[in-house]
Amino acid sequence: GVTVSTGKANCPYYAKAELLADYLQANLPDFRVHKITQHPDKWEQWLHGICEMNGWKHRQSPIIWRELLDRGGKGLLLGGVNEFLEYAQRYYGITSMMLNEEMLDIAEENLQAHIEIEEEEKEIKSLVKPLQIWITSASTPICYQLIPLLATGEVFGMTTEISIHLLDTDQYKEVLCGIVMEAEDMAFPLLHSISEHTEIDEAFIQADIIIVLDDVLLNREVQSLENYIREVSEICQVYAPLIEKNAKSEVRVISSGKTFVNLKAVMIMTHGPSIKPENVIAIATSWESAAKAMLARKLNMSAAGVKDVIVWGNITGCNYIDLSHAKLYAYDCAIWGPANFSRPLLNMIYDSEWIHSEFLSAQSSLGSRVRDCKGMLPAHAVATALRYWYHGSPPGEIISVGVLTEGHFCLPEGIVFSMPVRFQNGKWEVMTELEISETTQEVLGRIAHELIQ
Repeated sequence: GVTVSTGKANCPYYAKAELLADYLQANLPDFRVHKITQHPDKWEQWLHGICEMNGWKHRQSPIIWRELLDRGGKGLLLGGVNEFLEYAQRYYGITSMMLNEEMLDIAEENLQAHIEIEEEEKEIKSLVKPLQIWITSASTPICYQLIPLLATGEVFGMTTEISIHLLDTDQYKEVLCGIVMEAEDMAFPLLHSISEHTEIDEAFIQADIIIVLDDVLLNREVQSLENYIREVSEICQVYAPLIEKNAKSEVRVISSGKTFVNLKAVMIMTHGPSIKPENVIAIATSWESAAKAMLARKLNMSAAGVKDVIVWGNITGCNYIDLSHAKLYAYDCAIWGPANFSRPLLNMIYDSEWIHSEFLSAQSSLGSRVRDCKGMLPAHAVATALRYWYHGSPPGEIISVGVLTEGHFCLPEGIVFSMPVRFQNGKWEVMTELEISETTQEVLGRIAHELIQ
């Protein structure tokens, strides 16, 4: 077993127990000691907690127990310094004849050393500058699924600490507190802190990243589309000035969710003119993933092998899934090649009727499929886009993202439109080198016109 000795850093009796434990450990091959020094201010609370957990009654410093490692279960309480002396004498025939003056000197030394270690830890913590991530409408299932993805280190790297701030209205305060407690209990090494906020004025303070998840629940029987658009616009009119005032100048804003993601992105740019437009994007990955999965099912293969499906246009509205650049990797057919060998998808689907009828008509069901999902897919979409933004997208691969148009692909300027991009060096760029057919060009013109309306 292991003997555990713990006490107040400035306690002479703890010093006495500590010296005796050191002596026993040095002179007895099987005796091991584990020491826990507590700051005087925190001692009472700590002692109360450990006694309550183990069902012990003990009032003063130090407290000494034995951990019976081979038997599991709770430790065996020995007691304070006198009980420890008795135990040492009875089992090992060793006594402590220390002078009081020496005890007091060691207690003073203990306290000084403890304070120095605490100061050092505090200083190290103050040097860590975690990424500040704010998530709006944080009571939603997307946010709940997103937190573990952000906190494991897969997205920003295994050396980047993060602080997550959950923002929502007062009525969801309890939900937010529950999420905070659960995330803290999971003890992610890179999660520096997580907190809940219901005061809108303190939103986005020092934000590096803002993930906007706000959705309006569409019910066209109750309200007209104009009213819903007004609702979205009003939310963004509140957020944008706060982002300008409180967030860092290079803040990255991600518009995600199930409704009006393009509109939210463009409204944040409109009402926050000092927010860099290249730092605001709308996420289309969920639609991309759902389309790839649908094609993979048709081809009886893994969805991971379907690449370069492009989502054009209004992500959560009228969009166009373009397969003209889509490729298949590791597809089981007559021709095989190395891992990087691909086949054009359209060559592999012999049933062109299926593409024109079933797949295109299924695009509306794709939308409802994405809107009905519980949060795993959109959370993964946000995490993937952030990973690409910070570490680059796979070379040569096409990623669909809603960004501000600048005349690319003959599209009207000044709208947020989903189009093919690549991420590298912390930036994205539109893949203007992609050739698009006349038919696609017509479709894009129609979608752009509708989006502007």
